[in-house]
Amino acid sequence: MAGLRVDQDMCCGSGLCADTLPDVFDQRVDDGVVLLLTDRPDATLDEQIRAVAFRCPSRAITVLDD
Repeated sequence: MAGLRVDQDMCCGSGLCADTLPDVFDQRVDDGVVLLLTDRPDATLDEQIRAVAFRCPSRAITVLDD
């Protein structure tokens, strides 16, 4: 994985990403929209990140491959 991108306009604020990977994702306090804490997370999280992106209900998370 080369990195991550989030689309805050698409985010529905479900919190799945922040609950699952709090070192990578957070949520804005006022509306719950996703915040990306790092666009290049540790490679050991690759499988978990792909699973979260796949399960994101609004498809707001994009995994950028090499």
